[in-house]
Amino acid sequence: MSGAVSYYAGLAAEDQVAALYQRKGTRIAAHRWRGRYGGEIDLIGRTDDTVIIIEVKRARTHAWAAERLTERQMRRICVSVEEWLASHPDCANLNVRFDFALVDAQGAIEILENAYYTE
Repeated sequence: MSGAVSYYAGLAAEDQVAALYQRKGTRIAAHRWRGRYGGEIDLIGRTDDTVIIIEVKRARTHAWAAERLTERQMRRICVSVEEWLASHPDCANLNVRFDFALVDAQGAIEILENAYYTE
């Protein structure tokens, strides 16, 4: 049995995760931001000192959602992050953190902070 979900369920999961981050005091600076080179960033959050890149995965289970993020996809996201940061010079001196938000079929969210590192 596949753990795949519909496009609309994925969008709803992104909205759900955005609302969770907002309740925690994070401002959502961008939602579904697409770079010129094909990468898409699901959510970009901002605190006073950090830009948070949030990749949202929805699947039947958190484990299955976590397995869906590929190295190739992360490389494309990183290129898009560089592009977004270049277009937002006010963020140049902020920390950058990559979070994964895993949403299961029941709507439970698991946040993995600092889940991905770049050089």
